[in-house]
Amino acid sequence: MYEQISHTLLNDILNRIKPEISQQDLRHFYTRLGANFYGIHSLFERLYGKRDDFAQQAQHLVETMAQQYIRRPEKLRQLDLAREKDYNWFLSQQLVGMALYCKGFAGTLQGLQERLHYFQELGINLVHVMPILRCPEGSSDGGYAVSDFREINPEVGTLEDVQALSAEMKKRDILLVLDVVVNHTSNKHYWATRAKAGEKKYQEYYYTFKTRNIPDMFEQSMPEVFPETAPGNFTWDEEMGRWVMTVFNDYQWDLNYSNPAVFIDMLNVVLFWANQGADILRLDAVAFLWKKIGSTCQNEREAHLLLQLMKDCCQVTAPGVVFIAEAIVGPVEMVKYFGEDAVIAKECEIAYNATYMALLWDAVATKNARLLNQGIKNLPVKLERATWLNYIRCHDDIGLGFDDRDILQCNYEPARHRKFLIDYFTGKFDDSHARGLPFGENAKTGDARISGSLASLVGLEYALEIEDDNAIRDAIKLILLLHSMIMSFGGLPLLYYGDEIGTLNDDSYRDDPYKKGDTRWVHRPSIDWEKAERRQTPGTVEYEIFTALKRMIAVRKEIGVFADFNNRELIEVENPHLFVFGRYQLQKVQKEVLVVGNFSNKPQHLNLEDLGSWGTKDRPLVDIYRGESPDLFKNSLVIPAFEFYWLCETV
Repeated sequence: MYEQISHTLLNDILNRIKPEISQQDLRHFYTRLGANFYGIHSLFERLYGKRDDFAQQAQHLVETMAQQYIRRPEKLRQLDLAREKDYNWFLSQQLVGMALYCKGFAGTLQGLQERLHYFQELGINLVHVMPILRCPEGSSDGGYAVSDFREINPEVGTLEDVQALSAEMKKRDILLVLDVVVNHTSNKHYWATRAKAGEKKYQEYYYTFKTRNIPDMFEQSMPEVFPETAPGNFTWDEEMGRWVMTVFNDYQWDLNYSNPAVFIDMLNVVLFWANQGADILRLDAVAFLWKKIGSTCQNEREAHLLLQLMKDCCQVTAPGVVFIAEAIVGPVEMVKYFGEDAVIAKECEIAYNATYMALLWDAVATKNARLLNQGIKNLPVKLERATWLNYIRCHDDIGLGFDDRDILQCNYEPARHRKFLIDYFTGKFDDSHARGLPFGENAKTGDARISGSLASLVGLEYALEIEDDNAIRDAIKLILLLHSMIMSFGGLPLLYYGDEIGTLNDDSYRDDPYKKGDTRWVHRPSIDWEKAERRQTPGTVEYEIFTALKRMIAVRKEIGVFADFNNRELIEVENPHLFVFGRYQLQKVQKEVLVVGNFSNKPQHLNLEDLGSWGTKDRPLVDIYRGESPDLFKNSLVIPAFEFYWLCETV
């Protein structure tokens, strides 16, 4: 929209823009800049308008966007134009992803490129390559303590390898997801080393203080992220002679986004990786971007303004790129990362559905879907042109951040229920076959989170050890049940590498002095490719899981109602062991799929007459996953233990 003040500033900026920029062909850039500049100016002024150097910083912002547009390869510019027309491209049911560590999956980026056929065999067409940037050895936080935002970890390859991987993936129609760690840097980053050397400019890139007075004020309201291994939120740096804010680990320095130079430099990093061929950028730790005394320093309003500004700027330079918000927070806060007071997403188009993940694990432990139904009932509706990223496992731990009110609604006592879940998944509960490990134990509160691979958490490790065929079968059924839930729920399903072949816990991390204190490494394996080859051998665990998931992915891609357009209806049923929802097409309501999951270790039944129209269908029902009719007795659907159905009418 046209607004006089902002467009006067834009005219001034364009009149002063550097000749090496103005002499370029910037046709599409100028069109997008004009369309977005009112929003960009409004946000930038709200965040930084009181500064004396506001006009200078605004000039720098626009020139940064323009320089990265000039560097953007022509093929990516053409892709931008195509995605501007097909603006719902990332909502398609055709997309199925996998997250992996390059080193653990294939050793190097070149090795990963050589393994692309593996994704195609399974049906994966979106690959999240977790952090591959240079980090200090021994203090990398799994790649999230970056010492250089443009330099690849030499153990996995080079920037040219990333470009080659991206090009080959595009030939195969596989999307590339890369991380940008936006909240902090390593204490070995160039900015941090200059700050340590006493340069005031770079000390202002972080939150640094001469005395403990201000840090102590912050500490009164800030929770601890890693109370066991990194208590507190500030670290004394002897070289700099100042306290520095370190919310995660003492070697990760939080960036000071109240300084516009930080925002512009980090936007430059985001656009740099967009130009290397990333289709989707995962923005790490976005909930922590703005710090304010007297608050938890999480989910602040200004953090959302920063993301809106970053999104607007990216839409000018690289509009074909979308953002994932890595914010593992409660559902009410989570939906805000799509954008508040909006109809379409204006911050991040994709957000982790951590609530759904945790609720699924609750259903596994309790063998009922009471809390799962209650929690999903209270999951806020997402915006249009936004989607959930649904997952079972990831590189991180499993948090139990359920809403206490939901737990109470299910007649559980919150503290005791969480204690039960921790005991269950760490194998301390009598009937549990799970082999998880506690992570982030808080001695003050008794809270903990859970580490462990999917297969080990559902009992496959235990079953294989005792060579119990029935227990092995149940564990495999649970693995498939959980995947059926993320494939059909609505959103982008993201598998975790190794889960597709039943990879167990990897205890070798205990022998690494840099990893042994972090139990999350138990589920960050190096893939055993000899074991993976057994996916071709009928009768093996690897074959059973891989083949079933391959079929599930293929069926999902054929089912239009699994695309994500807020077209899901939760169906509450009397049987507490069942999780039931319907998927439908907005334009053709008669095209429906009924999803039914049984989390009990015993068969359950469901009276279709209690489901409204589903009890009066004109034609018989078919399970589209298996291609056969489900078991029915007098209009009562029978669901075997740990099984699921994707049901629709026969044609």
